[in-house]
Amino acid sequence: MTNTKWAIDPVHSSVDFSIKHMMIANVKGTFNNFDAVIEANPTDLTSANIEFTVDLASIDTRNEDRDNHLRSADFFDVENHPSMTFKATKIESNGDNEYDLTGDLTLHGVTKSETFTVTYEGSGKDPWGNEKAGFTVEGSVKRSDYGLTWNSALETGGVLVGDKVKISLDVQAAKA
Repeated sequence: MTNTKWAIDPVHSSVDFSIKHMMIANVKGTFNNFDAVIEANPTDLTSANIEFTVDLASIDTRNEDRDNHLRSADFFDVENHPSMTFKATKIESNGDNEYDLTGDLTLHGVTKSETFTVTYEGSGKDPWGNEKAGFTVEGSVKRSDYGLTWNSALETGGVLVGDKVKISLDVQAAKA
């Protein structure tokens, strides 16, 4: 099968993250607006062209004050850096429908190479005859690598916000 174009289905997809808070718990959030360019054979991603864009202003942690702080210059600075992008540079199969997806992640004006694990979950036709494919993506990044260093020391030791951000995507794409 050759590479074909796929459109992300935002209603059946999500871009989620979690990060340590006060060194004792995880705070979770999501980004509500995102898009992708996908040219792929879903059963063999090794030659795929994948580009992903996330609208950082669409952050949602279920707390408006926290979301506004994350949009501010202390964190994402969405006025100057409105999006986070990822462009695949290398995709290697690990067998069993799993891949190492390496690419250039750009956040807060900084671009670094990052690797995520992608699992092809399967494909099929929906009740209207549209071909769909599903993927999960897992990985983590250090926010300090991207200049996101705001923090607050705790009385008990440690810091308010962790450095490691766990990223999780559930993607359903429709053949274009």
